[in-house]
Formats: sequence, structure tokens, C-alpha cells
Amino acid sequence: MTAIPFGVNLSFCVKRWVTPALWTRVVRERLDLDLVQFSFDLVDPTWPDDVLTDLAADIRKHTQEQGITIHSAFIGLAHYTFNQMLHPEPRVRDLAEDWLRRAYRFAAMAGITRVGGPLGAVASRLNGHEPDSISEADYTDLVARMLRLGEAASAEGITELFVEPTPLRREWPWTTTQAALMAHDVALSPVPWYFCLDWGHGTFEPLYGRYRRMEDWYDTLGDRVGAVHIQQTDFQYDRHWDFTESGRIDPREVATLQRKHGLEDRPVFLEVFYPFERDDASILDAVSRSVAILKPAFA
Repeated sequence: MTAIPFGVNLSFCVKRWVTPALWTRVVRERLDLDLVQFSFDLVDPTWPDDVLTDLAADIRKHTQEQGITIHSAFIGLAHYTFNQMLHPEPRVRDLAEDWLRRAYRFAAMAGITRVGGPLGAVASRLNGHEPDSISEADYTDLVARMLRLGEAASAEGITELFVEPTPLRREWPWTTTQAALMAHDVALSPVPWYFCLDWGHGTFEPLYGRYRRMEDWYDTLGDRVGAVHIQQTDFQYDRHWDFTESGRIDPREVATLQRKHGLEDRPVFLEVFYPFERDDASILDAVSRSVAILKPAFA
């Protein structure tokens, strides 16, 4: 069998191993990995240019020294907490679009050629009722922004952009049908848009039901799947547990499904989050043990 590229999203490093000199050694020496997905929780692309220039140079230097490849950069939790390009205020949407342009610029400076993440969330209704879709006007505006961002990414030398579907009715896309429509509507983007599927998102039973599973996403999107996030979860929330926890995700089934759809060349990244107050040593141990559990499934 062809090995599936396996690496780690740097989400576990946030507020801990925050410099390239630190996280590259953790990845190489503690996890024995050479593939990562960068998180913009480690660098804010709106920081001053002189700071960003130095940080980008540091990333290039230390990844080269440690033999680490950065497949892509994802927006992280900090930027995700905002409503981004679906905020009710158009000026905030403009700021979110500009934030991504700056993210592309920094990624290019650091030698990263792919960028992605969730796109945004509409505001909640006063009655708490969540509609089945965002409005047509919001969707049209979002697609227009994605096409403009494709032009901006192309100008920076970015080669691929990613949308990460989330299990929220207020975000887009949250169904396979919506994702397929989006793929069609941004097909003319100068830089192609792909999807990053997350095993804690597509298996969320309160939204999708007990019997709808990740295979639906693979069947619908096919080669538009560009990357995958793996986490341990109970299908009841988007847990982002590591694999020292008990859950319902079997790494071998993840690998089997990916191979079944001919996507062996698409990387899988462990993406886990921890409370900030948890001690560092236990996190290193848990992530190391999780990587040891996952590696054989994708080899």
C-alpha cells in the first residue's frame, strides 16, 4: 500500500512552543515527524512588517535545519473566533478578507504555498433558531470574496487554498451539497480551492444524525479533498482530543477510506487542542503517544 503523508498541526504548540527554534525541535525530536501544518495562532499576519520578515526568515531557517516540510498554514483558533467574512457588518468582512491577504503574504515569505481554514459565520438570531442555510446574499458575497482572494493568493505565489467545513448551521459550507455548490462556484479562481475535512466535524451526530458519516464527504468531493484533520472524538462535540483518550475514531478506518477514494497523496494532520493551564510535560507525552498510535495506520 502507498503510505499516506502524516503530520501534525501546530495547534498544540500555541502559547507554549511558539518560536520556530522550539516547535521544529519538538516535531523532530519528540514526535519524529517531518511534516507539519502551521497555525496562525503562532503568528498574526497583521503584526508589523519588520517582525513578520524576521519570523518568516526564522521559519525558513529552522525548518530547513530540522528537515521539516510545512504543507500549509491554517488560520487557527484566534482568528476563527471572529465571524470573519460572514460578519453582519460589511466593514468587518472587509477586514477579514484583508487579514487573509496578509496571511497569504506571510505564508509566501515563510515558504508556505498553501493556506486555509473556515471562512466565517453569520450572526445568531434573537430567537436562537438556526436556519438550514445562510442567505443567498451572504453566500453570493462570500463567493465574490473567495474569487478575489484567489487573485490575491496567485499574486503572492500561493498554489492552493482550503476551505474547512464546520458542523455549524451558521457557517458555510456545513453539508456536502453546499460544499459541492461552492466548489462549482469558485472553479474559476486563479488559485484552486480545495477542502480540508475534519473527522470531528463530519461525524457530529447532533447535526448530521447517527448514520451519516465521513464517507459522504469523500463521495461528494472526491479529488477536491486536499487535506484531512484527524482527532479523537465521541461524535457528540468537536472534541479535538488526542488518541490517549477513548473515542470512536479508528485511525485504520480513516486510512482505509482515504485509500478507497484514491486519495493516498493527501496528507492527514493530527489536530489537537489543550487547556492553557495543562502542564507542558503531559502534553508532550500525550501528543507523542498519539503520534505513535497513528503512524502505523498511514504507513
